[in-house]
Amino acid sequence: MVKGVEVNAVFQTYGNKDWHRRRKYPLVGFALMYTDYGVDTVFGKCISIYPSLQFPLLKYKKLEWTFKASFGLGYITKPYERFPNFDTLNKAIGSGFNNFSLFATDIRYRVNQHLDVQLGGTFFHVSNAAFRTPNLGINTYGAHIGVRYFPTKSQPERIHRELQPLKNRWLAQVRLGFSAKENHIPDGPMYPVYIVSAFASKRYMSKNKAIIGLDYSYHSNMYAFLRNSEIEVGKEKANSWKSAVIVGNEFLYGRTGVLLQLGFYLKNYYLAEDFFYQKLGGNFYIIQQEKGVLKELSASILLKTHKFEAELVEVGIGMGF
Repeated sequence: MVKGVEVNAVFQTYGNKDWHRRRKYPLVGFALMYTDYGVDTVFGKCISIYPSLQFPLLKYKKLEWTFKASFGLGYITKPYERFPNFDTLNKAIGSGFNNFSLFATDIRYRVNQHLDVQLGGTFFHVSNAAFRTPNLGINTYGAHIGVRYFPTKSQPERIHRELQPLKNRWLAQVRLGFSAKENHIPDGPMYPVYIVSAFASKRYMSKNKAIIGLDYSYHSNMYAFLRNSEIEVGKEKANSWKSAVIVGNEFLYGRTGVLLQLGFYLKNYYLAEDFFYQKLGGNFYIIQQEKGVLKELSASILLKTHKFEAELVEVGIGMGF
């Protein structure tokens, strides 16, 4: 049986920033979780740290139904290793540091202005997005109970000042990304992956951005595989890149954006996968302004998956004009 303990420091937004009011005063927090998978000799333990966003879905008197999304870093104490510490029983995780993603929903009851009790369900996923192999990942589903204590009060006075709607503007955007992968052999060499995305975005409702455009990626691990295997001789580079049409939505929270993107391949590389993929991750906006040539400059971390199988983690820089 999997057991876990989460300690989460949260802050109740009250409207001093525009996005607080646009997003109905969510809770923001930073958490630490300790997970015992129940088979210490194989999986070890997981220690995770991550920021979180919690949104109210429904409220009725002292009851509240919420949803929480978190993305961070998880350290597995016993990953797959051939050397120096022999541990080949764990075929799920091939690295110590991994992506940690958590989604939870709660029913909460407000006992008083300082104390809440809650009951809910949780799903969290640990994997390294194929940065190292093996990478089956560990998915955990469960129920949880908990308490929340607020030193001042859980429902501070909120600012309800009327907001001026933001212009539903179009931007031309480009994102330059980088990743790295092994070539299916545990503890093997790492190969770079180069990614370019060009797309148009349209802001709407003053808090979201719809996107449509193109993705291109060149995979040197596939080039090495074709060269080493003497497959498609002379055409290795032509069979080592992908292109796709992309659509998506970005949910804006001040200088932070949560991106959900779907891509449909126009061209796949030699070992074709599904005809579509997903990207999920975040953007942090270094520059975010309404006027000027460069209206947005952002740093991003995105997880690319084919259904439930991760392909890579992309780190990038984006610009909007």
